[in-house]
Amino acid sequence: MTTARELLAGLTTGFTELSLADTEADDPIGWPGYPESRTKAANRTAETESVIVGEARIGEVPTVVVAWEFGFLGGSIGQQTGDRIEAAFARAKDRGLPVVSLLATGGSRMQHGMRALSQLQRIARLSADARAAGVAQISVLRDPTTGGGWATLGAGSDVVLGLPLAQVGFAGSRVRPRTSPAEAYSVEAKLEWGQVDRVVEPEELRDVLTRWLQLLTSRSTEAAPPPSALRAVTPPETGWDAVRTARASSRARAPEYLDAYFDWRENVQGDRAGHVDEGVQCGFGWREGRALAYATQCGTATRPAGFRTAARLVRLASRLGIPVLTLVDTPGAANDAEAEEGGVGPAIAELFEAIATAAVPVTTLVIGEGGSGGALAFATTPDATWIAPDAYFSVTSPEAAAAILKRPLTEVPAVADQLLLRPQDLVTLGLARGIVEP
Repeated sequence: MTTARELLAGLTTGFTELSLADTEADDPIGWPGYPESRTKAANRTAETESVIVGEARIGEVPTVVVAWEFGFLGGSIGQQTGDRIEAAFARAKDRGLPVVSLLATGGSRMQHGMRALSQLQRIARLSADARAAGVAQISVLRDPTTGGGWATLGAGSDVVLGLPLAQVGFAGSRVRPRTSPAEAYSVEAKLEWGQVDRVVEPEELRDVLTRWLQLLTSRSTEAAPPPSALRAVTPPETGWDAVRTARASSRARAPEYLDAYFDWRENVQGDRAGHVDEGVQCGFGWREGRALAYATQCGTATRPAGFRTAARLVRLASRLGIPVLTLVDTPGAANDAEAEEGGVGPAIAELFEAIATAAVPVTTLVIGEGGSGGALAFATTPDATWIAPDAYFSVTSPEAAAAILKRPLTEVPAVADQLLLRPQDLVTLGLARGIVEP
């Protein structure tokens, strides 16, 4: 296993360890044999605690780093672990620096009893306090990351990265049910379930951290400009023409817009509650020397996890002072039984609130279908909402409107006309600022 010092040497430049004095005796409950075990761990690792904290550069970004040494008592969290983490967050707040946590821990130190467990509350408070002060936080999950380390700085960071095949879970291997499949406690499973943003190969970690730190520390106040249209399309003559054009398979989708708009970008993954909507892409990208956040629909019915992921993205960007771009493209919110059970209504409400209360400017471009509240939840106010010439925005689909009004399917085209859903109609009605051009 790579030691903490080796990892720091490969990821950082100019690492300066924080000089700390022990604040309290390290044997709080007099555990038999613990002092001897601690001495052996110190001799074996040449460390005096399970974490190393300091300041360094990753790429060009000054960063506070918290690195776990698993060889020291299994990277367990004790009183002095908490002391060091407190010092790290104090430095980050004082200097306005991001925090990168390189985790490899089995959880709380049993020989400290409840004193060890209480460090989790302490760490959570430190993280939350720094978050309120605008400190960006990134965690890297190494093997293993279990117990309180995973349930605080691991899972609680703004961006969560993991190394391949790392064991990740609240329950460690010695205490979990024997019938539980080992795969459930892997970083790959956590990625699939939307609890990890990306699994990174060790040789790519420095570059990925560099990109993320550049993105998360780039504050700006100017709104994101709307993307240009990616297709030259004549404005539709009828509402039904607008609907058919927006539904055409040849129309540009969100990934194509994002690739054309950004120099490079990094996605975030999932709702942090066990689910991923593959029809929603969210993340941060670099454009013309600054970072912008994005929350985009990809043309499918948006599921609860998609709305929650977008809300997470908007709240994070708002806290870090990074303007947001949203791309609207959905026939509507998913309305099957699974979506209802998953809380599609509360999830939509969560995104409405996140955008309504954002402390940064939000720009919206409707690039395809704008179907009802599931589309509107991704949109900002009309003065910052734009529409592509091959898109439409409507209170609901023409088919649903006809059904609600008890009109036959043969009248769907006429209903589309009556809904005034064409791009030019939206501008005339004051519901969109303008139609973007190629």
